[in-house]
Amino acid sequence: MFILDLIGVAVFAVSGAVAAARARLDVFGIVVLGVITALGGGVIRDLLLGITPPSTLRQWPYLLVAGLASLLAWIPPAKGRSREVTRRTVLVADALGLALFVTTGTATAFAVGAPAVTACLVGVLTGVGGGVLRDVLLREIPMVLHRDIYALPAIAGAHLVAAGHWLSWPEPVTLAAGAVSIAALRLLAIWRGRDAPRPPERTQPDELTGH
Repeated sequence: MFILDLIGVAVFAVSGAVAAARARLDVFGIVVLGVITALGGGVIRDLLLGITPPSTLRQWPYLLVAGLASLLAWIPPAKGRSREVTRRTVLVADALGLALFVTTGTATAFAVGAPAVTACLVGVLTGVGGGVLRDVLLREIPMVLHRDIYALPAIAGAHLVAAGHWLSWPEPVTLAAGAVSIAALRLLAIWRGRDAPRPPERTQPDELTGH
């Protein structure tokens, strides 16, 4: 689980750093945003579970991996790389980080004796926490609030991990099944350009406000 955690840290750091580079932050801002995106979900998880200080702040590999992965975004992009390619890079890296963090967050909650409902909630918050911090710092609406096919894969994957725990599946199998299902659903939504239904745009003035 430690290795999966580090992989999740790396891909979330890349998503945060690439988003920071797209927003034209300097190298310090790129690294800071990458590290916050990478470690934010783990810090939220540990605080909710009463693990203090958080493991991501106690063990140096987390900070090292997050910092090095963030620096990758500072490397000059290949010539001709479009904004769409950069945006897709952020989305794909975010999807992989979401898959890894939701599964490890849920498994960590079970490891400290949390019930299934709590474990699923902690897993989802672990997965979305870093991305929410990234988007808020960049003054964007967090993806989890306007792309339900972001939250739904996380919820489904957390429940799959909970089901595997209840059925006493081997932990590697449970974590792999949860991570693959989350990543597959999220990447499919990105590929197909799908979001959950939204309210129709208003064409008439609001009856209450007159606007």
